Amino acid sequence: MQLRLAHLRHQGIDFVVFDADARSHMRDDRAEILGKLTQEARRAGLRVDKAALAYRKGGRIEFWGTPDLVRFLASAGLPRWTHTITVQ
Repeated sequence: MQLRLAHLRHQGIDFVVFDADARSHMRDDRAEILGKLTQEARRAGLRVDKAALAYRKGGRIEFWGTPDLVRFLASAGLPRWTHTITVQ
């Protein structure tokens, strides 16, 4: 399956935002999927200091992941997708 992501660098920090959410929408499942996707991004050669999931809830984009990155994204908005990775 192809998955979109945004890989950006801001103030010397490399971060990734994945176009994904856990099917259950539970915190533990989101943590697991974020960890797996972060590993896949690193395997693809991307440097990742912080990561977050971006998903739709009630017609709005929400973020889940590293707390300070989530706060940044909440104010900055969803970045443009820059890459795709293949995940199993």
